[in-house]
Amino acid sequence: MLNKKIENLLKSNKKYISEKNEILKAKVYEDAVNINKELIELLLSDGKVKKTYFTEINGVLVFDKQGFLNFLESKDFLPDSYTAFKNKIGLTDRNGNYLSDNDDVVLSFPYKDCVLVGGQDKDDQKREEKMYNEILASEEISTLFSPKVLTNIKRFGKISSQSVSQSVSQSVSQSVSQSVSQSVSQSA
Repeated sequence: MLNKKIENLLKSNKKYISEKNEILKAKVYEDAVNINKELIELLLSDGKVKKTYFTEINGVLVFDKQGFLNFLESKDFLPDSYTAFKNKIGLTDRNGNYLSDNDDVVLSFPYKDCVLVGGQDKDDQKREEKMYNEILASEEISTLFSPKVLTNIKRFGKISSQSVSQSVSQSVSQSVSQSVSQSVSQSA
């Protein structure tokens, strides 16, 4: 019912009709995205369409642009194929929404909690693992490299005394390098 009403509304405006007397779906879609005044007035002229795609908030009508665009993309409106799906190829989530339409998509990286050291200057250099990644767990990494409680302590050995803070920072750097090397060798 709503399909026919919207179809008849659009056919009443020459702007949305082709030479073959068919609705120009792309033009309607473009005007809906741009919230074209002429299209909005046309949609407001029918009570059922107004009730479906407009909401009154504090005396102001708000257009449900996304709802109307979803209606235009559906195969219920102007079916032009034997399938019930959109004529679009892409990755979708469980709800059938395309990932390209969603801003909440993240490429998950398995080494979020570690630091990968970058060392390659040119493309032709051969390196085992070295790559940069966006640091997602920056708080934990800052904690790893931040100064610890034990400071200005000296360690006495057989040959000489050595500042413990230097040896602690060296051992932390060595352990980080070893864990990165191990994780790279395991993934390879």
